[in-house]
Amino acid sequence: MDKFYVTTPIYYVNDVPHIGHAYSTIIADTIARYHRLNGAETYFMTGTDEHGQKIEQAAANKGKSPKQYADEISAKFKELWDEFEISYDYFIRTTDESHKLTAQLAFEKMYEKGDIYKGEYEGFYCVSCETFFTQTQLLDGGCCPDCGRPTTVVKEESYFFALSKYEDALLKWYEENDECIVPKGKKNEVVSFVKGGLKDLSITRTSFDWGVKLPKSLNEPKHVMYVWLDALINYLTTLGYAQNDAKMRFWDYTTHIVGKDILRFHAVYWPAFLLSLGLPLPKRIAAHGWWTKDGEKMSKSKGNVVNPHLAAQTYGLEAFRYFLLREVPFGQDGDFSERALVERINSELANGLGNLLSRTVGMSAKYSDYEIKQSGARELYNAELNEAKTHINAALSSLEGLSTNRYLEEIFKIVALANTAIAKYEPWNLIKQGEKDKANALVALCANLLSRIALLLAPAMPRTADKIATTLGFSIDTNSFNRLILKDELISFKASQTAALFEKVEDKQAFSPATTVQAEPQNEEQADEISIDEFAKCLIKAGTVLECEAVEGSEKLLKFKIDLGEKEPRQILSGIAKYYTPNELIGKQVCVLANLKPRKIMKQLSQGMILSAKDDDGKLTLLSTPTKVQNGAIIG
Repeated sequence: MDKFYVTTPIYYVNDVPHIGHAYSTIIADTIARYHRLNGAETYFMTGTDEHGQKIEQAAANKGKSPKQYADEISAKFKELWDEFEISYDYFIRTTDESHKLTAQLAFEKMYEKGDIYKGEYEGFYCVSCETFFTQTQLLDGGCCPDCGRPTTVVKEESYFFALSKYEDALLKWYEENDECIVPKGKKNEVVSFVKGGLKDLSITRTSFDWGVKLPKSLNEPKHVMYVWLDALINYLTTLGYAQNDAKMRFWDYTTHIVGKDILRFHAVYWPAFLLSLGLPLPKRIAAHGWWTKDGEKMSKSKGNVVNPHLAAQTYGLEAFRYFLLREVPFGQDGDFSERALVERINSELANGLGNLLSRTVGMSAKYSDYEIKQSGARELYNAELNEAKTHINAALSSLEGLSTNRYLEEIFKIVALANTAIAKYEPWNLIKQGEKDKANALVALCANLLSRIALLLAPAMPRTADKIATTLGFSIDTNSFNRLILKDELISFKASQTAALFEKVEDKQAFSPATTVQAEPQNEEQADEISIDEFAKCLIKAGTVLECEAVEGSEKLLKFKIDLGEKEPRQILSGIAKYYTPNELIGKQVCVLANLKPRKIMKQLSQGMILSAKDDDGKLTLLSTPTKVQNGAIIG
């Protein structure tokens, strides 16, 4: 494939990024990096979906305009993807003027074709899902079948898209294109839905104003586009559809990465819109599953929603990427367990991959002054090289099919193969026995296997791959990929000393606030009641800040020494650097949750939590007592 276009969903700006958003984006980033490395001209887009009644209501609740609110949340997504070094080519916002023009052009073309007509709509609308339902689809009590929230009856003038017209064409597409929707089980669900009969789709609203207006040619100023029509058109806006941009050459090579909850919109509505526009349908629509936390559904009220920024900050971005891609088969639901993450870091990344690199470099230093010559490796260790080639082919095939867990599993079989070869052939004994050539050939085998591992890992763990390549003295690029992966060449290396790739995580906590967002504020009717005995378990003390400094390598963490009236000051890390400078906090008395289990953040021990509160404007204030009290005084 000489071209490749991959998209994430554009994320709805009703809330800040969570692990599901990160998962979609990291998958898309991985396959985009892979296709670039394999020499394909690649285009990768992501962005935010910013219209609709839900956004209008959320903004009003914050006392802000919809655009002001959307600006703030969209910025959080872009900041996180930039922090994660996501290699997107385009970040779209549906409030961009170029997108509004594209959506209006598409609407006009479908209208002129006769696929859009005016009528009146009456039905049940879920604001949260931005979706209409018939009465037979509702749960008991008139609730949304997707999210369980109450729906409202909507009766208003509307424009409709003739979705029913495309029922047969969609079924034909599904039948003739085996992998147009993956995994297979999700495709079967879509086919079943369409075979149940399609009804024409209401695609405009008049009861609110926050959306893309209809084309001026229709002279309908009170109508705005249905948010899903507006949102899906973004995939064309990105390529310059309205301007007949040269980037439209990528459209024939489209892969959409989506969550399973929005598959229907992408696999039914979107192809029908494209058929109406006379455009080719996507090559593949890939739907992944949801994430739970330690076996429980994530909920802000429970305070167990995994914050991707904090998780990556605590355990390292590369380890976080590895865990998400490795832990669960694509399409299935996954569970985010910090214990499982720590196990993978320690056993696979530190003991497996990191140990292989340090052993290989160490042997090259002892046996050949870091010069690693490939001579003899093929002749002496051909069986190992052939086995590695089998795993390489399986890894490539798995990644092409979006089976990221199998792709990484095959790579780490090569890691295990190399480590086993060292144990089996015992190069230190070969040196003692005077068989230095065999020992050096084994080092060359390991170095060549490591080079292949690095190239294969580069899409998923780019920093790690670069560290391995730098240590061995070769480049992660298309030329190396062609030579070492596709042509299976052996090369020589000039290695250098290196620090450990991964450090073991010693604090094996099963749950830590270090990776989760705070529970959302609740009123008395919403909050789960607890007993006085449960509250008594929280030991909150007053303490004075003795020292405060920024944490090297982090833009958000501050490191405190706090006097809690104990023998030694407590060291506590807190992510509040954007709100305070270290100097203004020294001498301040704060409230500390003192019996929180210690945890490591960026390899430094944190022995408690400084309590704070944030208002609707995002201003954060550290909690304290009205007047200064003795350090160690119990608050409760």
